[in-house]
Amino acid sequence: MTTSNRITPLRQRMIEDMSARNLGQATQRGHIYSCKLFAGFLKRSPDTATADDLRRFQLHLIEAGHSICNRNRIMTGVRFLFRITLRRHDLAAEIFHLKEPQRLPLTMSRNEAERLLVMTGCLRDHILLSLGYGCGLRAGEIVRLKVGDIDSSQMIIRIVQSKGRKDRHVMLPEDLLASLREWWRVRPARYDADVPVKERWLFPGRRKGQHLTYRQLSRVFHEAAAAAGITKRISLHSLRHSFATELLEEGTDIRYIQAVLGHDKLDTTARYTRVATSRIAAIDSPLKHLGSSAKPRKLKTKHRKPKTT
Repeated sequence: MTTSNRITPLRQRMIEDMSARNLGQATQRGHIYSCKLFAGFLKRSPDTATADDLRRFQLHLIEAGHSICNRNRIMTGVRFLFRITLRRHDLAAEIFHLKEPQRLPLTMSRNEAERLLVMTGCLRDHILLSLGYGCGLRAGEIVRLKVGDIDSSQMIIRIVQSKGRKDRHVMLPEDLLASLREWWRVRPARYDADVPVKERWLFPGRRKGQHLTYRQLSRVFHEAAAAAGITKRISLHSLRHSFATELLEEGTDIRYIQAVLGHDKLDTTARYTRVATSRIAAIDSPLKHLGSSAKPRKLKTKHRKPKTT
């Protein structure tokens, strides 16, 4: 797909096809990376590939130890190349996708969440993690917040053009608003003093014009989790999972949870019903309604005479 000095015509065509379909930059990078893997496996241009090459590449991904999720992601990019850019529908039909295993989201208890927030190193870090646990924001949504996204008059936070190019609103807790106002008084402004207030990043990065990076936020989370003594294999996204589970256990309508999380499908939100342990434990079992005759009988023990020698 590439040479050492220039972009090949095939890659340029693929980029144009993706841009014409308004694919996001992250999606475009992923598709290009997938096709580079395929080209590296072939050791020649992908436009010379055959059906047997695709079959061998998919077997190669299995042997290389790629997870089902990664294999599906890689082959999605390759399929775009053949189906859209090369118009080789016969080869696109050779690409198969596997059903991904459905795992329960890993969440934190209230006690763990409290310990996590207590062990944050500073006000900024406390606010960052509070936005994940208290508002259900994704990591990318937290670091890209601007001052104008905080609406204290309506007590909401506007999430602008997030995943799926969608806007949505989430709640703004009063305690969090107070912390944000305190943060604004001490927030460093050396890089954006000339930027209109509402357009400034709420959490500026280390370089002019940039916001805090995802890697920096992830480091904040893992340092706080280690300091809090949390040994679960949780990730930054576990804050969002815990937020949804807490709302569900408190009896919040699942469609409101869907709207706050920004899910397209209710099925995506419904998976948290499998994690809400208190609600599962409160479900009445059919055994409860059976009569006493269905209860187990006491077993009679036979007294055996001791053997005589």
